[in-house]
Amino acid sequence: MQVAALGAALLVDLRLAAVLAVWFAAWQVNIRLSESTLARRDGGRLAVAALFGVTILILWELTVRLFDVPGVILPPPTRIAAILAGNFGLLWGDFVQTVVKGALSGYVIGCAAAVAMAVAVDRSPFLQRGLLPVGNFMAALPIIGTAPILVMWFGFGWQSKAAVVVLMVFFPMLVNAVAGLQAADRMQRDLMETYAASYWQSLVKLRLPAAMPLIFNGLKISSTLALIGAIVAEFFGSPTLGLGFRISTSVGQLQLGMVWAGITVAALAGSAFYFAVARAEKRVTFWHPSQRP
Repeated sequence: MQVAALGAALLVDLRLAAVLAVWFAAWQVNIRLSESTLARRDGGRLAVAALFGVTILILWELTVRLFDVPGVILPPPTRIAAILAGNFGLLWGDFVQTVVKGALSGYVIGCAAAVAMAVAVDRSPFLQRGLLPVGNFMAALPIIGTAPILVMWFGFGWQSKAAVVVLMVFFPMLVNAVAGLQAADRMQRDLMETYAASYWQSLVKLRLPAAMPLIFNGLKISSTLALIGAIVAEFFGSPTLGLGFRISTSVGQLQLGMVWAGITVAALAGSAFYFAVARAEKRVTFWHPSQRP
């Protein structure tokens, strides 16, 4: 009995030692790569991030396999990849419904409306004192409470999900855009006035370019909020498509592999969305100190 217990403890120690050894080796490689001159380039930064992600996946796979973790608790990455490959058509339809129709449309509408409203707020002291406090109040409303209401108003299609996304991204984007429009200092504004520039000329040639770092900051924050809002809204009513619908129904059926597949699709879509906005920021605000290597 004692020999069996000792053998089991030794086996656990060996498995734990294997996991820790892989972690330590990968950690050393990550540190060396991140401190090298290669990491200062765009490709090197992506390589560091990719290596870190691969390390997590390897440790995940190794831990689940060695410790015999039940698939209903945590499936290994290879199992999730197999489910993704086997249900590609189904998950592609969910992606289009949630990301393209719900999240992307709401993101574009909400951010465009927020920038337009920021210009109006910038011109109106009344709106600065009246709208922004109301905006802070609206931004604090829990999505778990507003999503069912918007689903009842706009129906169970993608339109209600887009409405939830608009509500989620509008006020964070508005606050960043208003702060960005005030980024140009007083001396620069006075110089534009000495050139007899109108408000709109000053806005286009000075204030909007100066506001771009903060506007893109709002766009990046909103890119993650948009996907979260669309997925959560689908929990409260959706047609038979959508990542939120797929996750909620799969949880009820204890199909944890499909749940993780849906989460993976959402994570990949959100990362790609954020990366696209970050790349656009780098091209537009190349002059800003934050973009210097």
